[in-house]
Amino acid sequence: MPHIERTAHVGWDGNLARGAGMIDAASGAFAMLPYSLPSRIGEAGGKTSPEELLAAAHGGCITMSLAGELTAAGTPPGRLDTAVTIVMDEVEGQGHQIVGSRVEMVARVAGVDDAALQAAAAQAHASCPFSQLLERAGAEVSVTARLG
Repeated sequence: MPHIERTAHVGWDGNLARGAGMIDAASGAFAMLPYSLPSRIGEAGGKTSPEELLAAAHGGCITMSLAGELTAAGTPPGRLDTAVTIVMDEVEGQGHQIVGSRVEMVARVAGVDDAALQAAAAQAHASCPFSQLLERAGAEVSVTARLG
């Protein structure tokens, strides 16, 4: 894979408790995504958070990885649906940390049984740079996959 760099621009106005910010992708894929402390720790209220963006990034990465594994096995997917939940919690002596990522995938794939799907999902997890990043940082990554 080639060297890859992507950029996001983030702005913030005000203090932590009452301030708010906007996140833009340099690619133009998304712009003016609002975020704030209240949307990060409470109800989202139509705003995003760094954790939600990490969940989206991990989901996009591992879903592409699973598509690649299934395609390489000669059984390209018809549809993959992935939900990722990033878990942040208080860690004694370290403050708030990302402690987990729960990945739940549903695959519609002709000619694949559950054993083949599980093997492909395990390899997708092992091949996904975001899964590896999270695990190297000490977060627990769990991956479940089922045929749908």
